[in-house]
Amino acid sequence: MKKGVIIQASARSNGNTAKIVNAIKSQTQFDVIDLNTKEIKHFDYEFKNNDDDFNLLFKELTKKYDVILFATPIYWYTMSGMLKVFLDRISDFLFHEKEIGRLLRGKQMGIVSCGSDTAVFEGFAMPFVQSANYLGMDYLGHLHTWIENEDVSGNVNDLIGEYVTNKINKENV
Repeated sequence: MKKGVIIQASARSNGNTAKIVNAIKSQTQFDVIDLNTKEIKHFDYEFKNNDDDFNLLFKELTKKYDVILFATPIYWYTMSGMLKVFLDRISDFLFHEKEIGRLLRGKQMGIVSCGSDTAVFEGFAMPFVQSANYLGMDYLGHLHTWIENEDVSGNVNDLIGEYVTNKINKENV
């Protein structure tokens, strides 16, 4: 079984995205890391940001997990700011400690979005597709979810099940 982690990137640790994350966790047994509980500073070309939580977290991710799912609410038609900052900080390991950055090669990456309705706008997944390609990761695709009546609906649970079966648990051929 693949060892995976869900990186939850919402400003609310117990909000709608967390409900989706919990539903995915129940089907995958993946670990969850809540970025809202971490201090991760913005990318800095002078690397004065190395006293935050990012470096240790990234090293743990690259050594421990085969699958990384990024779970984000949709804010202003795109990913959360904290997820963008996290992705920007991967650059730290493309300049320094490149051998750790290269550990992403061959790992799998997927994106889970949580919106206020069933619609998601074209282009939402592009930064993830291109980042996966650049980093040598296998892109698992985008799962768009939403909350109905304060809960994960049966339809959304079915979508999660299909994603887990067809993307995460599918063996590479």
